[in-house]
Amino acid sequence: MKQFMDENFLLQNKTAETLYHEFAKDLPIIDYHSHLGPDEIAADKQFANLTKIWLEGDHYKWRAMRANGVPEEFCTGSASDEQKFIKWAETVPYTLRNPLYHWTHLELKRYFGISEVLNPSTADRIYKDANQKLSTKEFSVQSLMKKMNVEVVCTTDDPIDSLENHAKIKSGHFLTKVLPTWRPDKSMAAESPEIYNTYIDRLSEVSGIEILKYSDLILALRKRQAFFNSMGCRLSDHGLETFYAEDFTTAETDRIFAKVRSGKNLDQKELMVLKSALLYELAIMDHESGWTQQFHIGALRNNNGKMFKLLGPDKGYDSIGDFEVARPMSKFLSRLASEDKLTKTIVYNLNPRDNELIATMVGNFNDGITAGKMQFGSGWWFLDQKDGMEKQMNALSSLGLLSRFVGMLTDSRSFMSFPRHEYFRRILCNLIGKDVENGELPNDMKLLGKTVQDISYFNAKKYFGF
Repeated sequence: MKQFMDENFLLQNKTAETLYHEFAKDLPIIDYHSHLGPDEIAADKQFANLTKIWLEGDHYKWRAMRANGVPEEFCTGSASDEQKFIKWAETVPYTLRNPLYHWTHLELKRYFGISEVLNPSTADRIYKDANQKLSTKEFSVQSLMKKMNVEVVCTTDDPIDSLENHAKIKSGHFLTKVLPTWRPDKSMAAESPEIYNTYIDRLSEVSGIEILKYSDLILALRKRQAFFNSMGCRLSDHGLETFYAEDFTTAETDRIFAKVRSGKNLDQKELMVLKSALLYELAIMDHESGWTQQFHIGALRNNNGKMFKLLGPDKGYDSIGDFEVARPMSKFLSRLASEDKLTKTIVYNLNPRDNELIATMVGNFNDGITAGKMQFGSGWWFLDQKDGMEKQMNALSSLGLLSRFVGMLTDSRSFMSFPRHEYFRRILCNLIGKDVENGELPNDMKLLGKTVQDISYFNAKKYFGF
């Protein structure tokens, strides 16, 4: 019987062990999609304790704690940091077979060298040990990223962001490349005229363009995108329920934008037309800039109305949605392709029922020029665990080219999440190793090793031009 989380964790055969230890283990990390705070990186922040760096903002853990009967006071509430940690430690034994159990112990081991299993009896000792280490300079944000061999991190940034912290990072001596990512979702979020117009007014201010008409909005976004490009941005990202691909005319978009700017509510048809027009224009901008566009689709957000009113968004009350995907996605991508304006694209789905759908749909739009141009993105959010990753890679392998896959990302707000790349690499090596052991792939370590290295690191480095 294997020991829990030993050096061959998740590696179930000798081929997998060889692939991981000799080819994947020591490669740098390119984390091309995250929600890390550039302000914390620029300040080389040190966290006061394990709760601050590990539990604060982590809606994965909050969901588990609530499911375990832990009151909100110990999740997002006013309980002390130590009390919150104790409640998390009480919850951990109940997370067996949830990815949180693996992530928790992998992170304790890789960052702090702690191999003990976290539970109520070890909680006090682990908390004190980790806190002592966090108080040293070796555990500042930049030191942690260096420790994890992080070569590139892309943050997630709104068009109105000043990117001043990116400028500070760039002017310093930090070896990890930290780049912004263009996330223009709020420019399309016209459901509430009051909130939307406040945002558009702010965009007008930072762009220096008075936004009265729809064409002014496009001009302001173009100006801000050019600024992001000058700051090293090479990716955009969109968080959508599904693709927006309604037909529209210039007259319609002008009328609809004027209506919402006057403070009037849009009906559903008008809202979809405005979103469709903007999504198309933003995709055109990405193509002109040579950026990669990312689409995260399928989240049904803020399901608990009561808790949304109390806590706001991103507090652990989102779930998988069941939106129509194929037709709007096909229409959106086909229009761009027909105009020769489809840039490199990554699509991430949240509903696993859509794995084969996405894998086949992106394959329709490869151009025969750029290898791996259209990417079926790694298992995301509820799917970034062993089962989800395996299913995503199996669908991609069956219906596309796994060898051209750009691999894993953290999509995290935590500086403790980089071992998820190790988790992914182990799962990848085990997947290929099982095929070799079963006689389904040749025992050609030169070919297999290169494939593992490409997926773990080199494909992303080449694809994004880092």
